[in-house]
Amino acid sequence: MESRLKKLLEKANTLPTTPGVYIMKDRSGKVIYVGKSRKLKSRVSQYFQNSEKNFKTMKMVSLVHDFDYYLCDTEIEALTLENRLIKQYSPKYNIKLKDSKNYPYIKVTAGEYPSIVCTRKRTAEKSRYFGPYSGTSTVFAIINFLQKTLGIPSCKRSFPKDIGKDRPCLYYQMGQCLGVCTGKISPEEYSETIKCAINILRGNTTEAKKELQEQMLRAAEEEKFEVAARYRDAITALEALTQKQKVVSDPNADKDIFALYSDDTCSCVSVFNIREGAVTDKTEFYFSADQIADETTMSSFISDYYLKREYIPHEVLLDFSIDEEDKSTLIEYLSGMAERKVSVRTPEKGEMRTLCRMVYANAKDKAKLYRLNIEKDENSLVLLASLLGLEVLPQRIEAYDISNLGSEHKRCGMVVCKDGKFHRSDYRSFSIKTVEGVDDYASMREALARRFSHLSDNTGSFSESPDLILLDGGKGHVATVHSLMSEMGIDIPVFGMVKDDFHKTRALCDNEREISIAREQAVFSLIYRIQEEVHRFSVSLMDSAKRKTLTTSSLEKIKGIGKVKAKNLLIHFGGLAAIRKATKEELIKVRGISAKDAENICNFFEESN
Repeated sequence: MESRLKKLLEKANTLPTTPGVYIMKDRSGKVIYVGKSRKLKSRVSQYFQNSEKNFKTMKMVSLVHDFDYYLCDTEIEALTLENRLIKQYSPKYNIKLKDSKNYPYIKVTAGEYPSIVCTRKRTAEKSRYFGPYSGTSTVFAIINFLQKTLGIPSCKRSFPKDIGKDRPCLYYQMGQCLGVCTGKISPEEYSETIKCAINILRGNTTEAKKELQEQMLRAAEEEKFEVAARYRDAITALEALTQKQKVVSDPNADKDIFALYSDDTCSCVSVFNIREGAVTDKTEFYFSADQIADETTMSSFISDYYLKREYIPHEVLLDFSIDEEDKSTLIEYLSGMAERKVSVRTPEKGEMRTLCRMVYANAKDKAKLYRLNIEKDENSLVLLASLLGLEVLPQRIEAYDISNLGSEHKRCGMVVCKDGKFHRSDYRSFSIKTVEGVDDYASMREALARRFSHLSDNTGSFSESPDLILLDGGKGHVATVHSLMSEMGIDIPVFGMVKDDFHKTRALCDNEREISIAREQAVFSLIYRIQEEVHRFSVSLMDSAKRKTLTTSSLEKIKGIGKVKAKNLLIHFGGLAAIRKATKEELIKVRGISAKDAENICNFFEESN
C-alpha cells in the first residue's frame, strides 16, 4: 500500500496549481470519489501524504489505485463540472442530494386562470414552481391554506372552458372558493389573487398582506361588501399563519441556515429556511458512514442544493467554517444564479450564532435517531445473513412477485430494500410479453432475464447487483431462477418467501430446504414487510392495467367508437363518470367525435341506466 501511495503522490506532485476537478478510481477503474480544488496539486497531494485525515477519507484513499483530472479556467467552472460528474458517476464516497424528482414542488400553472397543485416533476413549460419542500404533508398544508384563505378553486375543473357548465360546489356556498365557475370573477381579479398567493409562497407575507388590504379597501369603496369581507378574513388567516410560525429573527430576515454534524457512523446536514424572521420549512439530509461529509465538501453540497430550488435567499449562514477560497467561489456561484448579491458567512457571536447552534443541535439529534434506526435495520440484516448463511450483509435486497388476471395483464413487480429501507425510486415493473397463458414460472424467468441483462450497465440502479433476491413463491420459483442464473453465469443468493395456509409468511426456502423465521422476530418483521410490499406493488400494476383496459373496452361497445375515439374521450373528460354526464354538445367538442357518435354515446348510457 505504501508503494502505491508513493506513486500516487508522485503523480499528484506533477499536477499544475490551477483550478480543476479530480476523479479517484479503484482497482477496477470505477470512480469512487470526485472533488474540486482551486489548486489541484495542493489538494490532491494531501490525500497521499501521511497527514492526519478523518476515518472516511482514509478508507476512501485506501481504495484509490489511480486518479484522473480536468483543468478548468475558473473555480466556478470547476464547481459546475464537479456537480455534473457526481451526478454522472454517482461515486460511493461523495455525498449526493436525491434527484429533484423525489422532492415535492408547488406548481402554479400558466394560463388565464392558473391553478395551484402539488407535483414532483419540473418541465420546461411556463408554469412556476416553488420548493422543493421537505415532504408532501408540508405542500398540501400550504396549498390547502391558500385555497381556503384566498378562495382559489380546489376542484378539477378547467377554466375558462368550464365556466357556467355546472352549478357551484359546496366550497363556494361555504365562502371558501371564489366561484370562478359562476363567471363572476374576471381574469384580472383572479390574477390579483394568484399574485398574492405567489408572494405567500415566496415567504413574502408582508407584501401579500399589503395587497389584500388594498383589495379589501377597493372592494369596500365599490360597495362590494361580501368581497371586502372575504379579503378581511384572508388577512386574519394570514396573520394567524405568521403567528404560528416560530419567530427566530428580525421581521425582515431572509436567510437559510446550514449545519453539519458528522461522526464515524453517519452524517446529517440540517437546513432551516427563514423568511420574514420565521422558520417556514426545514430539511435534513442523511449520509452513511462511507460518504465523506465535511467542510471541504459543503460548498459543492450547497451549490447542488440551490440548483433544485426556485429561490435563493439574500443570506446563507453556516454553522461550520469553509475554506475562504471555497466561500468566495460559492458566493460568486450563488450570486450568479440569483442575479443579485448573496452573502455566505459563518457567524461567530450574537443572535445569528445562536441560530446556527440551534440548527446544529437539530442536525445532531436527527443523526442520533438516524443512527439508531440504522443499527436496528443492520441488526435485522445481520440476523438474516446468519440465518441464510450469506457471505455478505444483504444491503441491497430485490424482491419479485407475479400478478395476473387470467392470461391477461401479466405483470412482475420488483421492489428494492436498501439497508433495511424501501427505495421506491428503484422499483421497476415488467410487462410479461412472451409467455402464453398462465405460467408463473415462465413469467418469473422472463422478468429476471430482462433484469439480469442490465447488470452490465454502467449507470442507473439496474447496474447495482443485489446481495439477495427474494421471490414471492416456493421451491419451483427458486429452481427456475437458479437455472436461469446458471445459464447466464450469475451467482446471487435466491430464496423463496413461503406462506402458510392463512397467506402469511412462515419460512424462506431454497432448492433443498425450508428455513423457519418465526422465532427471529427482527427477521420475520423484515421479510413480512418485503413480501407485503412486493405483493402490493405488483397487484397495483395489474389493477392499473386492468382498469385502463376495462374502461376503454366499455366505451368500445358503443357503435362507431373504437380505441382512438375512446382514448380521446377519456383524455378530454378525465373519466367514464364525466362522459356519462356529458351532453351531445359537449361530446361533439372532442376530437374525432361526430354528431352521430355523440348521439350513440348518449343513447348507450341512457339504455344502461
